[in-house]
Amino acid sequence: MPKAVKVLWNTLTTILAVIVVGVAVLLVGVRLVGLTPYVVLSGSMEPTYPTGSLIYVKDVEPQDVKVGDPITFVLNEDLTVATHRVIEVNETDGWFRTQGDANDSPDGSPVLFENLIGVPQFCIPKLGFLTDFLTHAPGMYVGWSVIAVLLILLFTPEILKWAEDSDKKAAAKKAGKADDAGGTPKGSK
Repeated sequence: MPKAVKVLWNTLTTILAVIVVGVAVLLVGVRLVGLTPYVVLSGSMEPTYPTGSLIYVKDVEPQDVKVGDPITFVLNEDLTVATHRVIEVNETDGWFRTQGDANDSPDGSPVLFENLIGVPQFCIPKLGFLTDFLTHAPGMYVGWSVIAVLLILLFTPEILKWAEDSDKKAAAKKAGKADDAGGTPKGSK
């Protein structure tokens, strides 16, 4: 493989690998530092958390939550997750009253302390769209295909070098046998 092509190939595969690893860290790796990513599916918290954002939520104790904090919680028995702002805390009965920033009125039912998931730490706009795509078919198949293609691209130069070396060895071996067959007889000078 010519040197210029090899340099270009290595540069492109390195960039692709960095992108794939970066997305993997943003989607999965953050769990190692105690953050859980969630996709924002509605506009109830606009403009703080735009639709399609990926928010990163840290587990907290209910007594650490104050009025004005956004919280992520389990909304209902279907295990729907929501993020709204706390407008009231009732420590005696163990619940929060919440309201979306873009909503005109508070949520219909209080959020029990045991339904608290945590407090959003930050968000990355638009990354939730990619996450949602990659976690459902056909996006999941696209994601795995990209990883497979990247692995093939990373190892192709080595495979080509190995094949070229094998061809050279085979040609040298064949040339050596041809010299033995058509060369001078053994024992003659």
